[in-house]
Amino acid sequence: MSAATLTLAEVDVRRALDVVLDPELDEPITDLGFVRSVDVDATSGRVEVHLRLPTSFCSPNFAYLMASDAKDVVTALPGAAEVVVELDDHHDSPIINAGLAADAGYRGTFGHEAERDLDDLRRTFRVKAHTAALERCLTALLRADPDLAVAAVGEVRLRDLPDDDLTAALHRRRRAVGLGNHRDARVLVDEHGVEPATDQVPLALRRARSTRISVDGNAHFCRGLLRTRYPGSEVDQTDRADDPDHGSATTFIPLSEIQERSA
Repeated sequence: MSAATLTLAEVDVRRALDVVLDPELDEPITDLGFVRSVDVDATSGRVEVHLRLPTSFCSPNFAYLMASDAKDVVTALPGAAEVVVELDDHHDSPIINAGLAADAGYRGTFGHEAERDLDDLRRTFRVKAHTAALERCLTALLRADPDLAVAAVGEVRLRDLPDDDLTAALHRRRRAVGLGNHRDARVLVDEHGVEPATDQVPLALRRARSTRISVDGNAHFCRGLLRTRYPGSEVDQTDRADDPDHGSATTFIPLSEIQERSA
């Protein structure tokens, strides 16, 4: 049976797109509302996906990475005989869309402007995502136990974390940067698995929190920009469960309190 004779539906395509992340915001493009439309011809197996971004000047390398990942996951679907992914309303849309259509790759699309390899870019943001994820887990512990000293979080191991979405996200982020998830592994480590010195734990946590605030703040800002640019797009957005600005189940501890408890 050929791929084109298999039945493919829009829901299958959108489910596949759920795994495509904005590299800077560390959220699925489907949750962010970046998927403008999905059109599937089940008879021919042709799939056309249109993406949109909060502004016309979003970083071209981020835009290309998302669009390329989107084409890859949809192309891998059984029944997808022809896949077209296009980025709308971006200042580099013609270049990006032509590169995607030709399967030219990042360097083939941007030529001499592609100074940095996409693998390096992915790595940079995977590290940030891991840092933000561990901060969420450790801050949740601090909030749950007012008697827990900030310096003590350096001793927290994966086995000490609750079985919840925050921990599951941390496990994914650890795997993405090449760290194992042995239950005895410490939580507060860098992307190489290196722990901070005991007296540096409060500072390491504050730095991790700064990273998390930057990631979450940018995501919140981009959601608002998208809603402004494309009225009605809010119906396509799904707020992340751990976003403190949107009724989070996890209450984040203020930086001033972290400083007081580490004194």
